[in-house]
Amino acid sequence: MSRQEILINATPREVRAALVEGGVLQEVLIERASRRGLISNIYKGRVSRVLPGMQAAFVDIGLERTAFLHASDVARSPHEPGGEARGGTAKEPAADDVPERDAELDIRDVVREGTELLVQVLKEPLGTKGARLTTYITIPSRYLVMLPHSDGVGVSSRIEDEAERERLRTLVEEIASAGCEGAVRAGYIVRTAAEGAAREALHADLLFLQNLWAAIEEDAKRAKGGELVYEDLPLPLRVLRDLLTPQTERVRVDSEAVYKTVKEFADRFIPHMSPSIELYTDNGPIFDLYGIEDEIDRALKRKVPLKSGGHVVFDQTEAMTTIDVNTGAYVGHRNLEETIFRTNLEAAVTIARQLRLRNLGGIIIIDFIDMAEEEHRAQVLQALTQRLAGDHAKSQIMSVSPLGLVEMTRKRTRESLEHLLCQPCPSCEGRGFVKTPETVCHEIFREILRQHRQFDFQEVLVLARPNVIERLLDEESASVAELEELTGKPIRLQSESAYAPDQFDVVLM
Repeated sequence: MSRQEILINATPREVRAALVEGGVLQEVLIERASRRGLISNIYKGRVSRVLPGMQAAFVDIGLERTAFLHASDVARSPHEPGGEARGGTAKEPAADDVPERDAELDIRDVVREGTELLVQVLKEPLGTKGARLTTYITIPSRYLVMLPHSDGVGVSSRIEDEAERERLRTLVEEIASAGCEGAVRAGYIVRTAAEGAAREALHADLLFLQNLWAAIEEDAKRAKGGELVYEDLPLPLRVLRDLLTPQTERVRVDSEAVYKTVKEFADRFIPHMSPSIELYTDNGPIFDLYGIEDEIDRALKRKVPLKSGGHVVFDQTEAMTTIDVNTGAYVGHRNLEETIFRTNLEAAVTIARQLRLRNLGGIIIIDFIDMAEEEHRAQVLQALTQRLAGDHAKSQIMSVSPLGLVEMTRKRTRESLEHLLCQPCPSCEGRGFVKTPETVCHEIFREILRQHRQFDFQEVLVLARPNVIERLLDEESASVAELEELTGKPIRLQSESAYAPDQFDVVLM
């Protein structure tokens, strides 16, 4: 794996973190003071509506929109402190040995309108949808994830060495058993970052989680319905907790205040990584080091060029994301099949990186260029799978469909980069296109005729964008003259640069 570097850019109202591998940007995380992330926050929720037909409930947690709680995300008697549950989840997506949830649970058996219960945010509010909740609480630390409503010990499947997996499982089981007197029994998942960790570090992590959960339970007893009980760490500290690996060479922070906070956190919880944290003091912006600002701008565009001359087009819709691969200007050097294979291979690497950078989730359909040879299709799928292996979001890739499409899913928890940084175009209202000047001209002609049939007037004033007025004076001048003859009224044209591309007004004088 390439050596990693983490850059943290902090301003009073916004913090951004960039994960760079081998000098190439892989992931961007953004947190703004106006809209702090909600994932992993714990609330005292109040059920406002139960929907038996959907096996779900709407829960008020004090946000603008009520949150969504599905029956499969409800532990048995979750409103009772210390109530037993049959399942558990964790932020570590690749963990095994975690009990299955009760998929057959009827929502009416566990919640009713007015019920107050402790819930945790699984997914951010996306578009018009409220946050997704669970009562299977998970509390992550550096090496472990605590499952208060479960038991047993699981190990991240990303730790592949069997001897190390068994060592970690045994250590955590021993520590949990020894520390359970007077403490809450809970399940734990050993995170990928724990690979090679000493017993002392795991013991400290477990004690920290036990104390934190005890404090959360106390706060929950005092909290009212719709109140925040526990807020996850701010972005700079989450980055240290979730993204630091043995491959991380250094973490650079451009704010002295944030640097001190990050340094204190590292000294307390990950002292062996503390020396790698540096204060960035150069004159240039920290995100200019690896051209990160330019990469972010490119990640907001539909088309991504390939070095070979081909390109990949990303289209994000509410239902799914579609990705189209094209050879473009790439003509190859041997034959057509080899040209297509090389383009698809390069595209697979680019797609894996862009999915992570753009934070695209949900259903994803990839239209690679059709390949005749089965071996080539297998190699392209293998390249895509290998590149997604380092992604923190869990993904599942299907084989090539009969239509030649690759169907996959990627876990979606927070808004995509596009939804976070952009808004629908006010001109096209999010359609992604606007009417041509020719189309607008014909709409103007129809509007003049409609007005002529209904009202009496002396002349007509047309206001529109400069390119529309230019077309009326040039290509459409004969049509304007015919319209003047038909209506018997003069038509004046006035350019308005502030108008939208398809906006116009027909004013009767």
